[in-house]
Amino acid sequence: MRSYRSSFSGDRTRQRIKFSDERVCKSHLLNCCPHDILSGTRMDLGECLKVHDLALRADYEIASKQQDFFFELDAMDHLKSFIADCDRRTDIAKKRLADTQEEISAEVAAKAERVHELNEEIGKLLAKAEQLGAEGNVEESQKVMDEVEKTRICKREAEEIYRSSMPASSFQQQKLRVCEVCSAYLGLHDNDRRLADHFGGKLHLGFIEIREKLDELKRIVAEKQEKRNQDRMKRREERDREERDKMKRRSRSRDGRRHCSSSREHKRKTRSRSRDKRHHRSRDRSRDRSSKSKYVL
Repeated sequence: MRSYRSSFSGDRTRQRIKFSDERVCKSHLLNCCPHDILSGTRMDLGECLKVHDLALRADYEIASKQQDFFFELDAMDHLKSFIADCDRRTDIAKKRLADTQEEISAEVAAKAERVHELNEEIGKLLAKAEQLGAEGNVEESQKVMDEVEKTRICKREAEEIYRSSMPASSFQQQKLRVCEVCSAYLGLHDNDRRLADHFGGKLHLGFIEIREKLDELKRIVAEKQEKRNQDRMKRREERDREERDKMKRRSRSRDGRRHCSSSREHKRKTRSRSRDKRHHRSRDRSRDRSSKSKYVL
């Protein structure tokens, strides 16, 4: 892998920059930056505008075991933007082909599309067989080659149907198609070698890797966001429960104070009534003594 942004590389750089720095490519940390994957292909993107450093990736992989940095979101946005740009180029290439190639009826176009589909299947199978052979899995490689032969028969039949539906002069013209994965042009009459080179090539496989990584990142981000939402709701529920408990404690405390105040008021009134009763009894006794004194006189 190439070393990007040499001005940031080396031990001095790692002493002053961390993997969490915004200048560091988060896609690189997750091993999915298109600048890395498509390096050396026809669509080599050159150096990434952000820092690539394998040491920083190693630091991140260690730290991410203890803490979730949620860099998947940054990488997902990066790959979504890249793939959206590629898909726009694919649409433009399709339109250009539609404008320049000889116009054919929908029925003939469908027959040509069938040939293209079988070409694609043959190319993928050949690439798979070569990969299995390179890995030493000869038996499985031979099984895939058997599938290739069956698909070739289907292709010849589809070509015959397509040939019979249009003039010979038109059939000989190279009908092109844009690869939906990597935007490369494919010919209707491409031979097996050309097909195998395309579907087993670094460019096509690189785009497959990028697209599959994007799908994986979307799934991971969705799962993490769902978990974060659930955790947030759980914390909110806990705070609400704590607030309700606090309000209940305050209410009980106020009720307790009111009870104490009411009890003190009751005692005060009781003492007041007792004093009044004693006072009335004392006045009654005084009147009785006074009355008796008058009778005596």
